[in-house]
Amino acid sequence: MNDMTHFMPTAEPFVILGMPRTGTHYLEELLNAHPSVLSNGELLNSYDTNWSDTSRLLRSHRELLELAYLHYPVRTGKTLATHVGCKINQPQFQERPGFFEELALWPRLKVMLVIRRNTLESLRSLVQARQSGEWLKYGAGNESGPPPRVVLTIEVCEAYFEAADDFHRHVADSFAPKNVLSIDYQSLLSNPAGCLEAAWTFLGTSVHPCSHRTALQRQEVRPLDQTVLNFDELKRHFRGGPYEKFFEADKHGTSSQNSAIA
Repeated sequence: MNDMTHFMPTAEPFVILGMPRTGTHYLEELLNAHPSVLSNGELLNSYDTNWSDTSRLLRSHRELLELAYLHYPVRTGKTLATHVGCKINQPQFQERPGFFEELALWPRLKVMLVIRRNTLESLRSLVQARQSGEWLKYGAGNESGPPPRVVLTIEVCEAYFEAADDFHRHVADSFAPKNVLSIDYQSLLSNPAGCLEAAWTFLGTSVHPCSHRTALQRQEVRPLDQTVLNFDELKRHFRGGPYEKFFEADKHGTSSQNSAIA
């Protein structure tokens, strides 16, 4: 729970970036287990309860970044955080033109970019969340049932696939390579300790053991061809093109072992 607003201009800034439904929330929970690392959720989401100022999105780009990195909310036990960050997903930049460019100018900023190899899984999970209204699932006893099966149009798929490619390329072009750490979604699920070790080295903080314990639960455990009602139609359309790989389950992780954590 947040209990104050803190000012520590010497804290090292970082940001978690990604397309929706790529594991950014899970990564943030793991990072926040470190006593010296503080990530305060979605800066550009007016409903994020980490931020007490619900009208903060009326501020200028610069004022928002100062709120994130200079006047940030502090949780109990994190008053001496040495690394402070937040997370932002690609559509939020679209809703706030110019903010990405302002973010890229912030001094000493480190970027953790979470990439889900199968962008179709990301889109499927996003549409499921929109339809069900359930964006995150907490607690092993949550019996809300599986997410709804969905229909995805060819046009929506093409636009989303291209947006993901453009976003990943934009991040790579906007920051020095030494300031960007790419984290693979599948690796984050299968080897969180290894991903965290890379994150601690990247941030320049002490190593902290990974407990593997988080209240966040997986929402989708079914493969794409069982959850996208028009999967075969989409597979035929994208056959032979650059996005054909998203429909090849055995090669690109659409099995039940790689279910969705947002």
